[in-house]
Amino acid sequence: MSGVTIHQVAEAAGVSASTVSNVLNGRTDRMQAATLARVEQVIEQLSYRPNRAARMLRTGRIKVIGLIVPSVANPFWGALARELEAIALAEGYHVLLCNSERDPARELKYGEELLADGVSGVVLCSSLPSLDHVAPLLSRGLKMVAFDRTAQAGDPPSLASISVDNAMGAELATRHLLELGHRRLAFVSGSVNSVNRRERLRGFRAALESAGLDPADAIVWPGADTAEFGDKDAAELGRKAARELLCGPRPPTAFVAINDMCAIGICRGAKDAGRSAGQDVSVVGFDDILLADLFEPPLTTVRQPLPEMAAETFQQLRSRIDSAPVAGRSLLIRPRLVVRESTAPAPAEVAAPDEVLARS
Repeated sequence: MSGVTIHQVAEAAGVSASTVSNVLNGRTDRMQAATLARVEQVIEQLSYRPNRAARMLRTGRIKVIGLIVPSVANPFWGALARELEAIALAEGYHVLLCNSERDPARELKYGEELLADGVSGVVLCSSLPSLDHVAPLLSRGLKMVAFDRTAQAGDPPSLASISVDNAMGAELATRHLLELGHRRLAFVSGSVNSVNRRERLRGFRAALESAGLDPADAIVWPGADTAEFGDKDAAELGRKAARELLCGPRPPTAFVAINDMCAIGICRGAKDAGRSAGQDVSVVGFDDILLADLFEPPLTTVRQPLPEMAAETFQQLRSRIDSAPVAGRSLLIRPRLVVRESTAPAPAEVAAPDEVLARS
């Protein structure tokens, strides 16, 4: 039954609307057991749900937070949503999920709608270098935590930034390949316009330089910004990169992928080109999504400790919602390299195939 009001519930239960309100808000200490049972039975029979807007008018806010991610087509963001929601629900909060595709205009629109609906806190995950586009929302009282983004010059003073150490993670991945004897490495990312991707590229180059190699000689694919591939296209990006690079005159023997979905695409692209990931070519991902261990070969990857990151993110956001203005904070969490079967010692010699095989 839709459109049921609190007054209809009260009439059906033979009580006042204030009594129904007391039941809904847990104020039942002085209520007779029979009255409580009757009201609860009517609420269930009529499928009554409290009007969220009305509750907002009474309390000034609702216990809902927003989560704006690039795209849940990348399982990493779906996993974050699951972790954050579990923590929020345990604290009486709900989570509204939005996919922004890292589009500033879209993020602003979502933020405006969430604020208009009484949502007072948002976790923003696009990792864009500038947050100028959401500054008007912050000035109107919206609380925000930036996830997977280190603090940048010009950030709002109250902003909290929670991120894994992306540069360290990429260094761990690259050093692992160097220790296996690989010297022709490729970094596959697509656009590096976000803070987290720039940090991963920086870590890749730092590891090469520490090993005495010239970072300028390494392959960075595609070598320039591209709008062709968005977050939802990471696997196809990796597949195209592997097919193109492995069919070139000096193919890499190892790949550092921007994330696990990209790494999975690289493994498939290697197969298209007649190579086997984990044997002929090594691949390291980033994130350690569930598929990383289930994929064949199981992916070597950099693990982001999502439970810890989600818990810290929620606590930082809640402290801003519940308290007076809180000073900004930037927290870097240490990643960990998980070695599986997609990496192996560098082959003695790699011959480029004659041509790229047709896509299956």
